[in-house]
Amino acid sequence: MVTIMEEQNPYENILQDFDLLKRLIVGIGEVADITGVAQRKIRYWEEKGIIHSLKGGESSTRRYDYLNIKKIILIQELLEEGFTLDAAARKIGERMKKLHTVFTQLADQSKEE
Repeated sequence: MVTIMEEQNPYENILQDFDLLKRLIVGIGEVADITGVAQRKIRYWEEKGIIHSLKGGESSTRRYDYLNIKKIILIQELLEEGFTLDAAARKIGERMKKLHTVFTQLADQSKEE
């Protein structure tokens, strides 16, 4: 059975606020400020297909959702640990596939209950 724990601190379990995570879309400048990853580096990672910005309207500003922000943080951590960009991207790609598979199975199980 899948359950959600009660929140004690409004920010303690913010990753369980799925409505917030779906709406969370941040411009490249803010992502760079928050993550400490330079905009130039973020653009390069996007050019390589490692992350993807959201395309919308006439705005030319790159904007990123929760999953891409998470990828940026994880890739930067792996780079700091000595991984190459290609190795970090592969590792993150594998991790995201595994998470997708596991959570798809959990969602299917919760529908059956």
